[in-house]
Amino acid sequence: MGDIVNGHYDGSNDSVTEIMASLDSYSEIIDGWAWRVAETFVRDIDRQNAKEWRKSCSNIGAEIRNIVENTPTGHAIRSLVEEQVRYIKSLPLEAADRIYDIHNRAIEAVVSGGRAKPFADEIAASGDVAKFRATLIARTETGRASTALTQIRALSLGSEGYIWRTADDGDVRHSHGLMNGKFVRWDSPPVLDGMTGHAGALPNCRCYCEVIFPRVPSGKKGPLE
Repeated sequence: MGDIVNGHYDGSNDSVTEIMASLDSYSEIIDGWAWRVAETFVRDIDRQNAKEWRKSCSNIGAEIRNIVENTPTGHAIRSLVEEQVRYIKSLPLEAADRIYDIHNRAIEAVVSGGRAKPFADEIAASGDVAKFRATLIARTETGRASTALTQIRALSLGSEGYIWRTADDGDVRHSHGLMNGKFVRWDSPPVLDGMTGHAGALPNCRCYCEVIFPRVPSGKKGPLE
């Protein structure tokens, strides 16, 4: 996206129109690649999530282990893949909207006697902005996908909820720190900082769910990170 933008903006409406059209086309060009990346991404998370469940359930009986291993996650995986594709393909479109907005602000500034260069620099930084946005999405979606798969497997065992656990370091947000150790029902995710979601499913959230099982033989239980 940075390559599409860099060197093409000259302050004119035509250059903006050309860049926006190129970014729009790019969103469609990467469709096949986006599906491959999204499928690999979600499948890898599912394998890791299943591995953590097998480790946690290793001492609580073959019957429970069998339920977990045979929990139907196909629908959730398909939904997660589709969402990741939408996120990936939205990045060029978001960049196009951002450039359009910056260009309009540049015109207003020039009309008012200001300089256009700062706005041109903003547009030139579009590749870095898109990279930052992609990184944020990747971090958030990794946690969100893992939490979604954990929830499905937990519900298959009759779990009603989990204990919210934080990463327990200096980077934990205040609102998330207040949740640490609290029981949360799967059907009632909390609202934190204006956003609704379970542990690990909110933007840049590194918290995790310590699943509470309905019955735990011999006191065997472990957190699922």
